[in-house]
Amino acid sequence: MNAIEATEVRKVYRRFSQRRQFSTLKSALLSGVFAKSFRPDEAFEALKGVSFNVPAGRSFGVVGRNGSGKSTLLKLLAGIGKPTSGSIRVAGRVTALIELGAGFHPEISGRENVFINGLMLGLSRKEIAKRFDQIVAFAGLEDFIDAPVKTYSSGMYMRLGFAVATHVNPDVLLVDEVLAVGDEAFTHKCLDTFADLRRRGRTVVLVTHSLDLIERFCDEALWLDDGVVRGHGDPRRIIDEYRLDVARAEDRELTDGNLVALAQAPTVAVAEAATDAGAPAAGSPAAPETSATEPSDMFRATQGRWGSREAKIVAVDLLTAEGCPASVFESGGRMRVRMRVRAEEPLTDVAFGVGVFNAEGICCYGTNTLIDSETVSPLEGVAEVHFEIDPLDLVAGSYRLDVAVHRANGTPYDYHRLLYSFRVTSAIADVGIGRLRHRWRFSSGDAGSGQS
Repeated sequence: MNAIEATEVRKVYRRFSQRRQFSTLKSALLSGVFAKSFRPDEAFEALKGVSFNVPAGRSFGVVGRNGSGKSTLLKLLAGIGKPTSGSIRVAGRVTALIELGAGFHPEISGRENVFINGLMLGLSRKEIAKRFDQIVAFAGLEDFIDAPVKTYSSGMYMRLGFAVATHVNPDVLLVDEVLAVGDEAFTHKCLDTFADLRRRGRTVVLVTHSLDLIERFCDEALWLDDGVVRGHGDPRRIIDEYRLDVARAEDRELTDGNLVALAQAPTVAVAEAATDAGAPAAGSPAAPETSATEPSDMFRATQGRWGSREAKIVAVDLLTAEGCPASVFESGGRMRVRMRVRAEEPLTDVAFGVGVFNAEGICCYGTNTLIDSETVSPLEGVAEVHFEIDPLDLVAGSYRLDVAVHRANGTPYDYHRLLYSFRVTSAIADVGIGRLRHRWRFSSGDAGSGQS
């Protein structure tokens, strides 16, 4: 038996622009545009033919980017609005935690709000009174239950709403991203409640950006993207597909951002004839020249570009282990920085450098060919320089690159400062900057086993 059945659900919202204001109804009628003022300028389709079933007693997760239609779907399931077309059937008593504080009157006390909400959810006053102490204790509001709800913090709002919703014995519980305002202890209580509801054969629909929670708690998952179902089924498979799609979108965004950063660096445009040998790599336009001067303190410099230009970096690409351009990399994987450099005249005093900075501007690592005792051949015409990091032992986060071609004494020919961004992802929740290779050891076999 299905607790929820959704068939070809569409939801269309109308958008209206600001209209001309009239002082009286008579002036509006005489103007001849009264009727036009109520015509929508455009229609926005939040859901586009969404279909799925949720068997009774199952935990069902909904994931997707902001604006994908998740909250709209939950509101339709709760009966807050109707589909434009299609049908939704929900069996049994439904309680919903969709918006923080929804259903609470701010001017009256928490005690009165509990009774009002309980009555709205179908309980009698006697039933509410019987469960009242449990509700208050679960929310941890014994000292504040007689205070006006308007004096509550967002966490207190959420705790009270969740306590009421889960203590009315719902057949179907709908939960939006309201758990995000709770502390860790209360989140554990919520998860225990979800598990208890599932044991008692209740159905839970959970909308959240916490993908780990969906994987751990839900029996099925639905992936919405721009109002369309992109996937439905096993949570691990759906979450993996969703994460991959997010990484691809993030990669495109970072790549576009790198091009914008390069274009907006302090520049003076210089016309330059492109040759086959000197053209930049695909997807990496030639960087313009700049009038920026080298900062006195490299670790306080903002993004920019400077140097004598006797040698120029005309293209920079970040590549995966397979040699594909990318901006998102897995921690512990491999990343290659490819620089294309051009020198109009032969240069024998040449070195190349790379620096990695985190989002706060802290230098994570920096080196150059002199430090690494690498022999660099004289530079003439166009050359490619490859700098490979393997493994990429950085914790998850956003990073930026410095790249440079310079003299042995450090004088730059061409220095690109913080113009290339990339992201590191990881399933490991460690912190800091770099991931140090390590090993745990224990003196007793009862205490655990060593792992590297």
